[in-house]
Amino acid sequence: MCGIVGYVGPQSALDVVVAGLKRLEYRGYDSAGVAVLADGGLAAAKKAGKLVNLEKELVDRPLPAGTTGLGHTRWATHGAPTDVNAHPHLDNAGRVAVVHNGIIENFALLRAELAERGHVLASDTDTEVVAHLLAEEFAVTADLAEAMRLVCRRLDGAFTLVAVHADEPDVVVGARRNSPLVVGVGEGEAFLASDVAAFIAHTRSAIELGQDQVVELRRDGVTVTGFDGRPADVRSYHVDWDASAAEKGGYDYFMLKEIAEQPKAVADTLLGRIDASGSLRLDELRISAAELREVDKIVVVACGTAFHAGMIAKYAIEHWTRIPCEVELASEFRYRDPILDPRTLVIAISQSGETMDTLMALRHAREQGSKVLAICNTNGSTIPRESDAVLYTHAGPEVAVASTKAFLTQLVACYLVALYLGQVRGTKWGDEIHVVIRDLSQISRAVERVLGTMEPVRKLARSLADKNTVLFLGRHVGYPVALEGALKLKELAYMHAEGFAAGELKHGPIALIEEDLPVVVVAPSPRARSVLHDKIVSNIQEIRARGARTIVIAEEGDEAVAPYADHLIRIPATPTLLQPLVATVPLQVFACELATARGNEVDQPRNLAKSVTVE
Repeated sequence: MCGIVGYVGPQSALDVVVAGLKRLEYRGYDSAGVAVLADGGLAAAKKAGKLVNLEKELVDRPLPAGTTGLGHTRWATHGAPTDVNAHPHLDNAGRVAVVHNGIIENFALLRAELAERGHVLASDTDTEVVAHLLAEEFAVTADLAEAMRLVCRRLDGAFTLVAVHADEPDVVVGARRNSPLVVGVGEGEAFLASDVAAFIAHTRSAIELGQDQVVELRRDGVTVTGFDGRPADVRSYHVDWDASAAEKGGYDYFMLKEIAEQPKAVADTLLGRIDASGSLRLDELRISAAELREVDKIVVVACGTAFHAGMIAKYAIEHWTRIPCEVELASEFRYRDPILDPRTLVIAISQSGETMDTLMALRHAREQGSKVLAICNTNGSTIPRESDAVLYTHAGPEVAVASTKAFLTQLVACYLVALYLGQVRGTKWGDEIHVVIRDLSQISRAVERVLGTMEPVRKLARSLADKNTVLFLGRHVGYPVALEGALKLKELAYMHAEGFAAGELKHGPIALIEEDLPVVVVAPSPRARSVLHDKIVSNIQEIRARGARTIVIAEEGDEAVAPYADHLIRIPATPTLLQPLVATVPLQVFACELATARGNEVDQPRNLAKSVTVE
């Protein structure tokens, strides 16, 4: 969850690190801290709360100038979000500083051992033990990278660690196991961070770090080894977006900017998907066509919003390929002994490519011999690297915790994967695939049209600011859209919100309906599957008869729902399977505006972080 920055070079380390932390605060904002090497020593500052609290502390109590340093913004796991538990953590001599993302599972045993040897630990965190262990090993090796390797071999769990030592003033060392860490390489300087956004203002040249690797940063270069000390192979890559993409660009919130960027994100994700022969292609494919033709089951694993994308993918995959498809919460997947074999294709969906639950599900699938295809927005992240095939979404950086453009691009990617499987297996002809691609290419303009008609939705949201509950109903692909609408309201407005399959209404949920209760209904197109449309109209009548306040999302030209809608939100007509791409957008705007009306933090909702990198 947490955000980490490390720097060595000619610039002010404090300036570089704090600017990087600002770009990473979406990863956690319970506390923040920095450490700088200067004048032969180490100086640190840390404060509970958001980064602004640390910035005030640094104005009141400035740190000495230095060109090597590190910083951290925290999402609390071990220990409450207090000044003492904030990172960085130091050893008793104040010579080592460490920041950490993840969980060290055997920290209690290590802490007890340190206490027996006379170490005094001040915090409740698992991280502090690493600072003390590094101090012990450095006293023997006088080499911070070697000390890190020795310590990492003693740690259990998932972790990213970055450390500095006052006796090596021009060195930053990082380590990675099951948690994100990326290297930035500049002219005479180097960076470490949880996300390239932290250093994109300085360099777009990055290096992927693999599993169980230690990296040593110096001004004149970067050295990467395994935990065993052997040189490691690494892959360099170029980041294809710049610093301006991670700025608000005049919007009050990143979420508003990211909602507005959805037409471009959808269009960019579709670019270059048809090769010279007219066939659909993925980004990286290490699964043969013969192997894909042998697949007899598909399992989609994902969490949160990505799980809802997976639910929609199921409709497309089964319709276009005729392969049975299951959708699983990644956090539950490997704990229920799922039936997997080499003929199972697992599709892992993750915006960050570092979602720990999804990563663990992926690894379990591969252990069972299954192939894995990743849908991801982050080049060089762990999930794509460990998969057999990848389709990258091109949403650009998404900073707001509540996902918007990443969700729409995940949907586009899911449709593309389903079409690709249909192409390989011969269940979709080339001209049929081109028709769907053409329809997808028109979605970008449809989303833009929706965004231009949202003022009534904003007004409606403001009028509901005093409500405690909103329910969402949908059928077919509208059901996952209802779930996503409810999730957005929970995340942002802190309201009780639930999504239901509309057909389940009479099986219990209708008991929740009461006078003036807002109920959002996602209506399917009347042009296709008309039985479903007739049924949703009946659902609307049922809840309205019991006093509910009906808010209906319906396509242009659908007049059958109009008499029963207290509030009617129009969206452009689209093919049935693609409707979630436009139906979701009003729900994003609705949740954002309602949260604003309630005085909530839109980009950084309480208790949440953007990327969940611990189980």
